[in-house]
Amino acid sequence: MITNSFPQALTIAGSDSDGSAGAQADLHAFFSRHVYGSSVLIAAVAGNSYGIHASHSFPLDFIDAEFKALAEDFQIKAAKTGMLSDSSLIKNIVENYQCYHFGPLIVDPVITTKHGAKLLEDAAINTLREKLLPLALVATPNYSEAQVIVDFEFHDQADVAKAAAQIQKLGVKNVVIKGSHVYQGDQETVSDYVLLADGSHYLLSEKYVDTTHINGTGDTFSAIITAEIAKNKSVRDAIAIAKTATYEAISNQIAVGHQFGPINHWAIK
Repeated sequence: MITNSFPQALTIAGSDSDGSAGAQADLHAFFSRHVYGSSVLIAAVAGNSYGIHASHSFPLDFIDAEFKALAEDFQIKAAKTGMLSDSSLIKNIVENYQCYHFGPLIVDPVITTKHGAKLLEDAAINTLREKLLPLALVATPNYSEAQVIVDFEFHDQADVAKAAAQIQKLGVKNVVIKGSHVYQGDQETVSDYVLLADGSHYLLSEKYVDTTHINGTGDTFSAIITAEIAKNKSVRDAIAIAKTATYEAISNQIAVGHQFGPINHWAIK
């Protein structure tokens, strides 16, 4: 057996104790795509399907040690970021990523939840724009997060396209703005707007699934893109695979937890 010959990917994210989101969702997604997953944990939360009950951030020197340990042993081909809560942490991740060779970076800029609740300090928004996003091969903000990054509200699809172009100007090569999940009860599809490095742009759509089991959807989408990039797939193909796989995980529900449950990674083909 050739050491390190298997495709490997890295998640830089927080630990979610109920397994539905964060690093756990990323690792589930890597596994579903036959990619070995490693992790740099930046924080841990004590939570379940009802909510988060406690949290703890890890010291920056411990995060440095995680990066160093992985770089000394593994041949990571692609990596992704999840929730990074403040400027000092974002700067630390950027410095470590520039120090080691972990392949292309997929940035899931976790700023808000699907319903607009803030997860990133306001003071860190500029750090995200100026330091982290320029490193991204692909950035995958949700509808609310994209509005924060470009600092204007969306009123129509033209605004979404304008925002994607502005995000690309920050240095991001490829942008996916995920469709809004706040519905009035009559929306039949969820459409993501894709702007690629070559200037091509299009919508990727799947049926809307009416369910409360959507924890980890964004994590899974960006993690599958990361996994496919680690396998040397093109960005266009990686995004398409991620869209289909995430839909499969949402539509084939799994009965875990009592309220806001996880998606079903076993359903991913």
